[in-house]
Formats: sequence, structure tokens, C-alpha cells
Amino acid sequence: MTPFAALHHADAPLLLPNAWDHASAALLAAQGFAAIGTTSLGVAAAAGLPDGAAATRDLTVRLARLGAGPYLLSVDAEDGFAQDPSEVAELASELAAAGAVGINLEDGLGPADLHAAKIAAVKAAVPDLFVNARTDTHWLGDGVDERETVRRLDAYQQAGADGVFVPGLADPARVTALLKTLDVPLNILYSPAGPPVSHLADLGVRRISLGSYLYRRALGAALDAMADIRSGRPPRGIAPTYDEVQALSAQDRTS
Repeated sequence: MTPFAALHHADAPLLLPNAWDHASAALLAAQGFAAIGTTSLGVAAAAGLPDGAAATRDLTVRLARLGAGPYLLSVDAEDGFAQDPSEVAELASELAAAGAVGINLEDGLGPADLHAAKIAAVKAAVPDLFVNARTDTHWLGDGVDERETVRRLDAYQQAGADGVFVPGLADPARVTALLKTLDVPLNILYSPAGPPVSHLADLGVRRISLGSYLYRRALGAALDAMADIRSGRPPRGIAPTYDEVQALSAQDRTS
């Protein structure tokens, strides 16, 4: 079992914050997070590109170089930026070579057999890369027919997925029911309106991702600061100093 996989089987669930660039990853690592994910929305939006449209493949590969930092990096790769499983496997190999230890692949409610083929191709090409297989039955679908969620996740497990991810699933009873059908760790997307981390842990969830939430909060903090400044109030919240942000790059050059 790799160190990253082991974090999914520890006493406490893996709380995975999601970064969108070097500075955000370095600051999160400095807070003691041993593993960090990326957010495809943050990466895309920061570059003025749409999320979920296979527009950020090259940016995502470059971002995987963050895996050379003092933390374990899992990369959000949308649907693999391709429909051909061999091309997705090639991407996974590039990410692993750049330093990533995990990849998040979403089905976007496309054919489950195609997504399973992508997972199998990735595991064949890079066996140690942790594949977090996401189904969008709750994120893009209506989430009503749990049989479809179970069917898809079962196919992804059989294809070799190391963990499964169901963003949008938040009801504790439905989480508990789904866990009974799984042989691999379940990843849930944190929501301020959903169960707190401690409750998800008690249910048996093994990985809790923040997705784009921190990126969106950062944008919100910028708007709040400007509203305060415009109104003549001192800005609320904290802001790293110029020198502290500069030091993040200096640390990278000396590591």
C-alpha cells in the first residue's frame, strides 16, 4: 500500500484541501496537511477557461509538478481529457512522472463501461497511482435512483479503482446505505450545508474533499476586502505579507 493509499485507511478520514496553484498548495502544506488535491474549477477559472470542457490538460500536467513539494498530491483530471482509455492512461503516466500520487477521474454521467475502461487502462499503466473514481449521479443527475450509483461504483471498483467519489451526496442515511455496498474507501465532497467532518467520519467516510470551495472562498474574501475598503472600513480577515508569499517561491527553489 502506498503512503497516499494508507491515508484512506487511517484512524481518521483523509481531509483533503484542494489547491489551484503553487502558493495555495504551499500555504496548505504549511498548515500540516500531508496530502493536497487540486481543483479543476480553480485551475480553469484562474486561466480564464471553462471547467469540465477538457480545456486544461496541459495546465493540469504542469500543475502536477506541485507533487515535488513536501506533500502528497492528487490531481483532478476531469474525465481524463479524452475518451480513448489509452490516452487517459498516457495522461496518468505524465501526471505520475511529474510527481502526482493520485488522480481523480469523473464519469460526467457518460457510459459507465467507458469510464471503467479508462480506470482499468490507468491502473495497467501506472499501478501505484491512486485512482479516485467519481460518479456524477448526484452532481449532474437527480440522485434519486441509488441503484444507478451502486451500479456505476461497482463497475469502477471491478475495474481497479482505489476509491470512489460521489459529490453531491450528503444525506447521512444514504451515505450509510452506500457504504454497505463498497469494498473501497468512499470520498464525499464537503459542503457547509452538509454534515460536518466529524459526522462524516462517524458514518465511515474515508476521504473528505473540499473541491473548489477554498478557491471560491478566496474569491469571496477578495470581494469582501474590496467592499470594506470602498466603505472606509479596515479589511477583515488575514492576508499573508508580500515577503511571506515571496518566500514560498524561494522555498521551492531550495527544496
